[in-house]
Amino acid sequence: RVLTNGTTIHGAERIRDASGKPMTGRPELHMYYYDGSAMAQVMDAVRARAAGPIRYAVIGLGAGSLACRARPSDTVRFYEIDPAIVRIARDPTLFHFLSDCRPDVPIILGDARLTLTDAPDGSYDIIYVDAFSSDAIPIHLLTSEAMALYVSKLSPHGSLVMHVSNRHLELASVVTGIAAANGLITRLNEGGDVDEDQSNYNYVGNVIAIARNNNDFGALAQSPYWKVQSPDPSHRVWTDDYSNIIGAVLRRLRQ
Repeated sequence: RVLTNGTTIHGAERIRDASGKPMTGRPELHMYYYDGSAMAQVMDAVRARAAGPIRYAVIGLGAGSLACRARPSDTVRFYEIDPAIVRIARDPTLFHFLSDCRPDVPIILGDARLTLTDAPDGSYDIIYVDAFSSDAIPIHLLTSEAMALYVSKLSPHGSLVMHVSNRHLELASVVTGIAAANGLITRLNEGGDVDEDQSNYNYVGNVIAIARNNNDFGALAQSPYWKVQSPDPSHRVWTDDYSNIIGAVLRRLRQ
């Protein structure tokens, strides 16, 4: 079963096995969240550093896949702007990620730039930003001011994860710029260490991890697939007052 918005897939759950029998038990993770994916690698690295329960937030609910990466003692919250997505993700006749893994998980409804401000500073060890509508970008989530908000809600050694895969826009340099403007380090994973299996809805994407210092990346800092990014001085930093979509389109066309 697949959740789509426009031309973009936002969630997928296997509902029958290879023999056609209904799947039972904890749902398998697909899309960009399967074992070994870049999204999973960040959580594994944070867990290894924390050596105990972790607290994480997800901006962009989708089908709720990341709920199934939680352990019983972890704290998880989702931030979602679309009530229709909440209804779909919570409906066990459609998807089981929430109902089977975290049925009582809090979902904060509204624009995350507004609702996240209510969280106490230092609330989360990881914040995932994966909030796209079809293949469009909510620009106000990709500005220097937005980055400052995210970082204020991270624990002292926390990590921010941003999914920047996009068919039409090159966004890695945008995120690198807004991170650098906040004194942060950026590492980009373009999927060289995982195998894509589109027939099984396992995709390789472009994922950025951001932290205050290199030690906070843990095992990621030792991986050749998580490359440190430097801001391009020719690119103006995106702010709440300035963005350059045309530039992002042109850079994507040149790739």
